[in-house]
Amino acid sequence: MNPKSLALLAGFLAVSFSSAAFAKDAATERSDIRKMCDGALNTLYKAKPKLKSVVAKAPGYGCFSSFGVTLIVGGAGGKGLVHDKATGKDTYMAMAQASAGVEVGIKDYREVVIFHNAEAMHKFVESGWEATAGGGASAAADGSGGTAEKGGTFTDSMTFYPMTKNGLSAGGSVGGRKYWKDKDLNE
Repeated sequence: MNPKSLALLAGFLAVSFSSAAFAKDAATERSDIRKMCDGALNTLYKAKPKLKSVVAKAPGYGCFSSFGVTLIVGGAGGKGLVHDKATGKDTYMAMAQASAGVEVGIKDYREVVIFHNAEAMHKFVESGWEATAGGGASAAADGSGGTAEKGGTFTDSMTFYPMTKNGLSAGGSVGGRKYWKDKDLNE
């Protein structure tokens, strides 16, 4: 099996595991995702206070929580939401990541996405989004630690800010990330 196929399989297994192992009723899951998002935003504002005004002026933002395991080939899965500030609506989403490269680790992380225009936010929600990912080094324990991962603009229309909740990883990898609407949570 080639590395790309192994990486996709690992991503699928991570999403399957996280969905099956932590099945909850939809209302509880939406509430938990909202709490995670509020916590991720507070963590971001604490680390980068100037971003509070950027988020306040943005048409919307997204927050995602993901857990993954990597040993050369890895995968991660998670859930999150995109908040449209014009409508006040939260759209619940799922994400998966697959990677292959010289990387070893376990990560439980949060990610905040700031949308710089409404069109990009609506496209992200309605069509999903795919990205290639790079590597970094990070370490954290009991919710504190350091990270070499920094926010980076992948396009002119959005900026991603990954935050390691707790975990340890090192290395570099190439992979892909996919985001899509969670049908069960948006009914």
